[in-house]
Amino acid sequence: MAEKLFTEFPPVSTAAWEEVITKDLKGADYEKKLVWKTYDGFSVRPYYRAEDLQGLKYFGKNPGEFPFVRGTKQNNKWYINESLCCEDPAAANSKALVLLTKGVESLTFHLAEGKSFELSDFAVLLKGIALDKVPVGFRGCCPKTVGTLVNFLKYVDGLGIDKDAVHATFDFSPLRPLNKRGTFCEEKGFNALIECVKAAAPYKNVRVIEVDAYIYNSCGASSTQELAFALSQGSEYLSRLSDAGFDIETIARKIYFHFGVGSSYFLEIAKFRAARMLWANVVEDYGCAKGCPEKMLVSATTSEYNLTVYDSYVNMLRGTTEAMSAAIAGVDYLEVLPYDFAFRVPNEFSSRIARNVQNILKEEARFDKVVDPAAGSYYVEMITDKMAQAAWDLFRKVEAAGGYVAQFKAGFIQSEIKAVSDKRDKNFATRRDTILGTNQYPNFLEKAGDEITKEIVSRDIPTHMGQVIKAHGCHRDDAVEPLRPYRAAEAFEALRLATDRSGKEPKAFMLTFGNLAMCRARAQFSSNFFAVAGIRIIDNNRFASIEEGVKAALASGAEIVVACSSDDEYAGAVPEIARLIGDKAVVVVAGEPACKEELLAKGIQNFISVKSNVLETLRGYQEKLGIKPL
Repeated sequence: MAEKLFTEFPPVSTAAWEEVITKDLKGADYEKKLVWKTYDGFSVRPYYRAEDLQGLKYFGKNPGEFPFVRGTKQNNKWYINESLCCEDPAAANSKALVLLTKGVESLTFHLAEGKSFELSDFAVLLKGIALDKVPVGFRGCCPKTVGTLVNFLKYVDGLGIDKDAVHATFDFSPLRPLNKRGTFCEEKGFNALIECVKAAAPYKNVRVIEVDAYIYNSCGASSTQELAFALSQGSEYLSRLSDAGFDIETIARKIYFHFGVGSSYFLEIAKFRAARMLWANVVEDYGCAKGCPEKMLVSATTSEYNLTVYDSYVNMLRGTTEAMSAAIAGVDYLEVLPYDFAFRVPNEFSSRIARNVQNILKEEARFDKVVDPAAGSYYVEMITDKMAQAAWDLFRKVEAAGGYVAQFKAGFIQSEIKAVSDKRDKNFATRRDTILGTNQYPNFLEKAGDEITKEIVSRDIPTHMGQVIKAHGCHRDDAVEPLRPYRAAEAFEALRLATDRSGKEPKAFMLTFGNLAMCRARAQFSSNFFAVAGIRIIDNNRFASIEEGVKAALASGAEIVVACSSDDEYAGAVPEIARLIGDKAVVVVAGEPACKEELLAKGIQNFISVKSNVLETLRGYQEKLGIKPL
């Protein structure tokens, strides 16, 4: 049937497609116009064809088959996860039992830092929770709390259930302090990990070693860097524990990976597909026969890096697309952060919306009914392969130079991530990349509530998923620069919060005149531009004359007056506007007119355009307005 259908359309060669594209470009540079240069170190073509898939070694494999690109199982079931604070075990248990009636399928308990959980604590915390049906995770583990794992296993033994049916994770990770604090208690950390692996060895589905790749996402790393450095962490654990006498199969079964889910929809799908394949190859290279130990267990959480505190309801949309990427890619556990996660303790409404994103993906969109739906897509398959190659090259570079610990201490890993995050920051500052509602299309009328503080919009103060780990009694003189999680929007949020907290109500007046289409287009651009800094906008349709416009501008009391018209109008009109305004307001020209040099010679100093660094330019206007930075 399909073959008959295709006979209606004659085949078109790639050369023919390229000929038409080149003609349509009319001399424009093909690479600049149509080829996407990703942060991941590879380029993405505007289209791919079946011939591009030839030579992909993994292509044609089924779900559950090595190297697990299409998933580690023959279904697409994942667990809807939600995190709970566990300072009060009874309160956490009460909330957990309610969540399990509202679509939550697995629970992650955040333990009090550095405090061991006793057997009696688990009896209270897990009362009424069927551990042979509900997976549980525990975060906040450290060398001082190995007893927490031991007590949990005792609790499981006392339940009289099949211990192989119990799925649990503990985030023991000796490398976490190195990543987050820059210090590494090598002997203490790995001795504790050895104890954990020994204790959990008889429990098939209890994993005690977390590879934390989420921190890379929180620092603005590329997806390739997330993969490469996660693999390198995993390899470090395999190497260290095998030297301690464990076989590779035992170690691999005790490792799980925690990834963030970024905003680049298809790249994130490719990331998880590539991750499973690369980890399978790493474990195989350590001498493990093909089978279950090579299957990567993936816990994913939507990105905190992408969350904003202004126009925060947009975070619901971000969480939805990120969750879709993860679900399509076949993760094992998934948590969607509530839209208000970045600036307050999530409330019942925000938590319910976050849960229901996944409930909709399962119950209405039926994403759990189709395994690897992206398989066979020329585009997804190609970027999966490209990302895998780029990540593998970076991983091998780290390994050849001594491995993860050596390269972190040398500063290589930090510098690689910073190079990408700096590029991202520059693109946000110049609006080459958009943070909706923050650096582009802000809510003009929004003003920060009392819960938004200087600390929340400062990258120097870590947010929830990037909490600095306390020393736990480990003090070193050889500390290195740690990774520094932050949110992409912070610099812009600090800019706007400075205005909101200044006690002033600065206004920008759009003085529109001349050509209607041009003056309206430039007024809209300028309104968005100044609203990013929380400056109130006074827009106007079009004035009949500049004299009328200046009169209205002065009457408004606006501190900034933006001349909005066509380039042809500016040479004569802008000097006159400046003369009439005098020192009563700052005159700004919208655009980069051909007469700019002429205007500069006449004392017109302020211009805004698509070429502007929005962040730095607005900081300059805040200074003119007497608004101090936070």
